[in-house]
Amino acid sequence: MAFVVTDNCIQCKYTDCVEVCPVDCFYEGPNFLVINPDECIDCALCEPECPAEAIFEEDDIPAGMEHFIELNAELSEEWPNITEKKDPLPDAEEWDGKPNKLEHLER
Repeated sequence: MAFVVTDNCIQCKYTDCVEVCPVDCFYEGPNFLVINPDECIDCALCEPECPAEAIFEEDDIPAGMEHFIELNAELSEEWPNITEKKDPLPDAEEWDGKPNKLEHLER
């Protein structure tokens, strides 16, 4: 069972999670991070590190966000791997907690 990055990461892109990942399974897009489900070892280290509370275990994804399972798998095959913490996006605090951010996802 893998962990999945969901909606609240969009436009925030905090990378605290990346820093603790022992297998480097995070991938970075312009304004969102994803987890490669084939590389994730389900260690649960990333979930509590996410300031935006955007990471969930596959079985615990909030209702209506199940499509992020497939989105993480898809985008992790397209985007570059990220292994070090970076600054969040400049207006991350303003976006944190706003609902329905999928339309803002940049590919």
